Amino acid sequence: MNRREFFKKSSVAGLAAYSYFSFDSNFNILANSKTNTNDVYDLVAIKGGEPDSMFDAAIKSLGGMNNFVKKNQTVVIKPNIGWDTVPERAANTNPKLIGQIVKHCFNSGAKDVYVFDHTCDNWKNCYSTSGIEKEVKDAGGTMVPGNSESYYQAVEIPNGKRLKKTTVHELILESDVFINVPVLKDHGGARLSISMKNLMGVVWDRRYWHRNDLHQCIADYPTFRQPDLNVVDAYAVMKKNGPRGVSEADVVQLKSQIISRDIVAADAAATKLFGLDPIEIDYIANASKLNVGQMDLSKLKIDRIIL
Repeated sequence: MNRREFFKKSSVAGLAAYSYFSFDSNFNILANSKTNTNDVYDLVAIKGGEPDSMFDAAIKSLGGMNNFVKKNQTVVIKPNIGWDTVPERAANTNPKLIGQIVKHCFNSGAKDVYVFDHTCDNWKNCYSTSGIEKEVKDAGGTMVPGNSESYYQAVEIPNGKRLKKTTVHELILESDVFINVPVLKDHGGARLSISMKNLMGVVWDRRYWHRNDLHQCIADYPTFRQPDLNVVDAYAVMKKNGPRGVSEADVVQLKSQIISRDIVAADAAATKLFGLDPIEIDYIANASKLNVGQMDLSKLKIDRIIL
C-alpha cells in the first residue's frame, strides 16, 4: 500500500466555497485539513483498490477489527440489500465488501455474524440477486430475514423531535456489535442515501418516516442507537435515478470507501465525495443539531489512503 502525496488546491468543482476541508472523487484536498499520521483517526477515506482490499487497509488504520469486535460477541451487519438488482447497478452494497467484513469479524473472535435488511423488493430475490447472500454464507455468516413484523420490537426514542417511537429488528437490539454498511447513491426523497438513511432498513414502518418529515426522522433515529462502525461503500456510485436505478448508465466508478465510528462524519464526507456539501442534505444538518455526530470535518483527524 502506498500513501498518496496529497496537495492543497484553491477549489474543487462544485465545492469551492467550503475551503476548510474537502475531497472530490480523486480525494483532492483543500486547505487546513488534518493528516497527522501519529494520531488516532476519527475517519478513514480510502480510494483505488477493490472493495475487500480497501476495507483491509481502512480497518487497519482504525486499529483493526479487534477494536470493534471481541471474542464470543454477536455481530449484526446491515448492508443496503433493498433491491432485486445485480451488483453492477450499485443499488445495493457491494457483496465483496460485505463478505470481507464478515471474515474480519470472525477473525476477531465473533461467535455469530448476522446480516439482514428490511428490503423493498422481495427479500429472497434481493438477497440472492445482490450477490450478498453468497458472500456472507461463503464467509461463514448467516443471512436473516427482515420481512415479517414479528421480528421487530417497539422502542421509545426520547430525544427524537418527530420520531418518538418505532419498531426495530430484534438483531439490532440484541447483538453486541452493530456494523452499518450503506452504499452511497442518489435518492429521490432524501437526496442522498448514506449511513443514516440506511438505518430505515432496521425498522418496520418506514412509511411513517416518509409521511412525517423524512429528514428529521432520519436524524432522530440515531439518537436511540448508533452503529459501532459505519462503512460507506462508494466503489460504484449511482449518481441519478436512485434509489433503485434504471441501468448501469446511472453508475460511476469512484472505487472509494469512507469509514468512521461517527455516523454524521461518515455521511458528511461521503456527501462531499458525491459532489455536494453536507449542509445541502437536511438530515445531516438536523443530526448535527441533535449532537448525533460531527458534521464539521475540519475538527476531525482523517486518514486519506490511496492503494
